[in-house]
Amino acid sequence: MTVSPNPAVVGQSFTVTATVIPVGVGTPTGTVTFNVTGASPQTVTLTGGTASAPFTLNSAGVATVTAAYSGDTNFTGSTGFNAVVVLQGTTTTSVVSTPDPSALGQNVAITATVTPVAPATGTPTGSVTFVVTGPGGGTFTQPLSGNQATINLNTLGAGSHAITAIYSGDANFLPSTGSDTQTVNPGPAATTTTVSDVPDPSVFGQPVVFTANVTTNPPATGIPTGTVSFTISGPGGTVTGSGTLVGGVATFTTSALNANATAYTVTAVYNPNTTNFLTSTGTGSHQVNKASTLTTVTSTPNPSTAGSAITYIAFVAAVPPGAGVPTGNVTFTITDSTSAVVSTATVALDSSGFAVFNDATVLAAGTYTVSATYGGSGNFNTSGASTTHIVV
Repeated sequence: MTVSPNPAVVGQSFTVTATVIPVGVGTPTGTVTFNVTGASPQTVTLTGGTASAPFTLNSAGVATVTAAYSGDTNFTGSTGFNAVVVLQGTTTTSVVSTPDPSALGQNVAITATVTPVAPATGTPTGSVTFVVTGPGGGTFTQPLSGNQATINLNTLGAGSHAITAIYSGDANFLPSTGSDTQTVNPGPAATTTTVSDVPDPSVFGQPVVFTANVTTNPPATGIPTGTVSFTISGPGGTVTGSGTLVGGVATFTTSALNANATAYTVTAVYNPNTTNFLTSTGTGSHQVNKASTLTTVTSTPNPSTAGSAITYIAFVAAVPPGAGVPTGNVTFTITDSTSAVVSTATVALDSSGFAVFNDATVLAAGTYTVSATYGGSGNFNTSGASTTHIVV
């Protein structure tokens, strides 16, 4: 009878194999019942005179192994003996402290996790001794619950504290050690907020991304959390918004800024959501220019007959990256082949950017130039276009 692997470790599966050797000729049949101290017995049918069964033991030590052959019509029963050595499993201990960094007087939870190293399995028991250096530290022992032990300290002084977690081991698992470092800031950490904007300058209707970067001022460490409030103000109006810090960075995007010759003032105020950090404010500026426009003009019917009414249509659109519908007026000017003005009118753009001039002026047969000039507005630049109209 063999046991493999032997030795095994706690929680590791091992296989017991029995071979029934006949005294004489033939192949024994029947069953083999395996008994391992500390495990439930297993009965396995012989195949070719051999039977195997897997076992797992959760306690270290030496266990007796027996294999009892039942016998059959041709062969009498027999019993074999062996032993398996089960060793303590090795472990690893990891330790983490939170929050890190912490503020002076803030509670810090220090947790050690003890994990078996494969092929060992199971849940270690025993205790963990924490050794925390520096002011307010000390030596603290805590029993494992599950596979973790936790202590809470609010006495740590400002500075860096080395933490060592020493697992005691138990009857089934070997000791191990882990380490960590905890930083305690002398008080809420001062911060600096800087703000940037892309693109700058922008044009009316173009989305602008405002970014605030919040950092701690040395010697404090850590990544600030919370939100940032953005205010973009100037003669063109005021727009507000907010963003949540992720990795110390918050953003706010808007396309609602009116064009103005004077730059906007951008203010970003950091709002901490813990007592670890102090608020701070960053400022910047942003310029919004008028968006370019494109004007097109048509006449209908074209050609027309002498003396009939004519409709002139102008359409004004923002040129990307500008956006929105231009407002204001379009001036239509119709001139003859001698450049003399024969008709003119100023028409307001509708909500879709169209201006329509229904002209009842009686035009004689000939070729005319139709010009449409958009006068611009606070947010849009002027533009113009012309076309040819024929009267027959």
